[in-house]
Amino acid sequence: MNKSSTAFLALVLGLVLVACDSSNEQSTASSASSEPTAEVAVTQSPTGSSPDVVTDAAGLTEVVQTYCQVCHNDALRTGNLSLAGFEVENAPDHPQTAERMIRKLRAGMMPPPGMPRPNPETLLALVEEIETRIDEHATANPNPGVRRFQRLTRAEYENSVAQLFDLEIDASRWLPEDTFLGNFNNLSAAQGLSTTLLESYLRAAAEVTRIALGNPDALSVSSKYTNPIHVSQHSWDHLEGTPFGTRGGMVVTHDFPTDGEYVISVETLFGRGLPGHDMDISIDGIGVAQLALAHNGDQSIPIQTKPIYVTAGQHQIAAAFVKRIEGPYEDRLSPFKWSFVGGEDAQQWANYGITALPHLADLMITGPIAAGPVSETRSRNKIFSCYPGSAEEELDCAREIISTIATQAYRRPANEQDLAGPTAFYERYAQNSGFEIGIRTALQSILASPSFLFRLEEQPGDLAPGQQYQLNDIDLASRLSFFLWGTGPDEELRDLASRGTLTNPQTLEAQVQRMLADPRANNLATSFASQWLRLQEAGKNDPEPYLYPDFTGQLKDDMIRETQLFFENLVREDRSLLEIVSADYTFVNERLAEHYGIEGIIGNEFQRVAYTDDNRRGLLGQGSILMLTSMSNRTSPVLRGKWVMEVIMGAPPPPPPPDVPALEATGGVEPGRVLTTRERLEIHRSNPVCNACHQFMDPIGLALDNFDVTGAWRIREDGRELDTSGTYYDGTDINSPLDLNEVLAKRPIPIVRSFTANLLAYAMGRRIEYFDQPTVRKIVKEAEASDYRMSSFILGVVRSDPFQKMQVPVLETDLVAANNEGV
Repeated sequence: MNKSSTAFLALVLGLVLVACDSSNEQSTASSASSEPTAEVAVTQSPTGSSPDVVTDAAGLTEVVQTYCQVCHNDALRTGNLSLAGFEVENAPDHPQTAERMIRKLRAGMMPPPGMPRPNPETLLALVEEIETRIDEHATANPNPGVRRFQRLTRAEYENSVAQLFDLEIDASRWLPEDTFLGNFNNLSAAQGLSTTLLESYLRAAAEVTRIALGNPDALSVSSKYTNPIHVSQHSWDHLEGTPFGTRGGMVVTHDFPTDGEYVISVETLFGRGLPGHDMDISIDGIGVAQLALAHNGDQSIPIQTKPIYVTAGQHQIAAAFVKRIEGPYEDRLSPFKWSFVGGEDAQQWANYGITALPHLADLMITGPIAAGPVSETRSRNKIFSCYPGSAEEELDCAREIISTIATQAYRRPANEQDLAGPTAFYERYAQNSGFEIGIRTALQSILASPSFLFRLEEQPGDLAPGQQYQLNDIDLASRLSFFLWGTGPDEELRDLASRGTLTNPQTLEAQVQRMLADPRANNLATSFASQWLRLQEAGKNDPEPYLYPDFTGQLKDDMIRETQLFFENLVREDRSLLEIVSADYTFVNERLAEHYGIEGIIGNEFQRVAYTDDNRRGLLGQGSILMLTSMSNRTSPVLRGKWVMEVIMGAPPPPPPPDVPALEATGGVEPGRVLTTRERLEIHRSNPVCNACHQFMDPIGLALDNFDVTGAWRIREDGRELDTSGTYYDGTDINSPLDLNEVLAKRPIPIVRSFTANLLAYAMGRRIEYFDQPTVRKIVKEAEASDYRMSSFILGVVRSDPFQKMQVPVLETDLVAANNEGV
């Protein structure tokens, strides 16, 4: 093929790709640095490859003109990108374009499969040359970025209240759901303010302080708790928190405002089953009542206890059925593992031949019926560092309490101005309603203060727009504690910050190591990792019960907890990040082990186990990941491939072009047989416009198709043997999850950069921009020396300029003036 024919072929293929390349790539995706040749995701294409290696900048510019500008020119602008006029020598003049090139080249996605491409060594030289020039320019012209103040997320609000008052709350009772931007809900750009939100904060402050101090004048009210329908309550399902020897039921944490008598009522659902069941009621693990449930023919049976005396404070209430038999009943049919499969009507007809046991539907606590004083509680002990013995001592004691709580809540030493408002509230209300009402009102004003709700950082007043400054120690302490713990700094961190020694590199590193050893560092798993891996999507997926009748809500929770424990272990044992694609172990309890086919695990407690099946290595064999990338009734190779590219590799595929039909629009049957998911995908991507994108995603997703919607292993779909073979876009054949993990592990650069970019974004509270990518590459380069251990990434983020520094925002009027002056 001559040169003109090759160019013509490239032009035709470029027109096909125009609708499929990304027009809006995620800014949190990772970029590149100079690592060994063997790890670069570039391979030689069998078509049109050049045998010569080009390494000089001018020659590399010619490579871009020859192989890239065919599609990325002013006429086509494939992917909304034109490389016309781009010169490698002047890459720093076009940093956004250069970073997009780095991302695609490092992932091996450009030039795309089937297009002419230079040899791998030339592609490696190209990406390394661009990186080197961009990074050198960034070193000489650092830019830590701009970020407005953040406000507390729901989880951070809950953690902060626990830190202040030793009180467990559910912030969703008062605060609206957090908004996600990219992968995270703590990015300042998405945290808007509204009148509704401010009213929610005021309501939360009032309720939290009332719960924390108690209320001897509380009126009798009823609080109802409803059991999720997906919680299985079989005769062998023991619910954590209920007494041994019971099954099913419900466990709740209830706030009792005062000492007094309360009535606990339950409502059960009966179906076709055995008459007569006993329900055990316990408070903090101590049995207080046992109710006999008589089946009167109605499906719903309410029943209640006699008044029970309970002290003020938070107590755990458990209601569970007394277990009468171990294991399933001897029915004519084997029961499903989800006891309520099919809904309420299932108890009448769908489970014919199966003993349908009663289910606890609702639990209600009413009281106080007869109120008494407020006993000492954990939260009261935390608040009342002193208690006045006379009226003359009240004001001094109040000032001590207000000062202590305000210092913790505001995450810095409270000054006179900070204390003036809460003290005024105390004096106003204590005068007419007493000491404790005054304290409660003062604490309410603290929780409603912007200094508590917003993470405000001090900016020096003598700097011009665009200038940079180092965060002071107090603000750095707050950033660090919210990054690692999801709450405000503890006393040791505040003390170091107050003395101005936290910014000392040795001190800062020692504090990071101390904080990582603290149990509160599990926040990195429950908050950062859960959002980075999108585990909230797993919680939203409810597999169809008629297809997966053995799937229960408890099993779903176990899957999510498995992934969190896996990440916790990476941080706690300082293991290599690359174990997310290579680990030969995981954490399971009996229920999850049985689902995976792992033998020898007994009980609800999670324990580390070694895989006997190599196909479950790393994250890609964990049920939470497999379920969040599935539909409720079928697997989705497209979603799974897209998730791997976006989350693990940091190289998202292009969004689908408009008016392209969904896979469901593709016929699912042919005469005499049902099509497999693979066959439907092949029909769908027979359109060249669709294939340009699906050629990247589908082989990845198909390699995982032996896992069904719930993550269980299968070899057939609709009775037909699965075909999971495919070709990775670099030309490697992949046929199984093990093959896919090995392909990913051989090319760690996209993985570690994607992780670092996400970690940095979460820590800073803003999106990663193109000017942050040199920082990402620097952190990754330093982490490589320690085999990519978790602590090296965390310390790298904490040491980085974007984490420790800020830039004074440049106002729009300043930009206009600069443009008018020709700057």
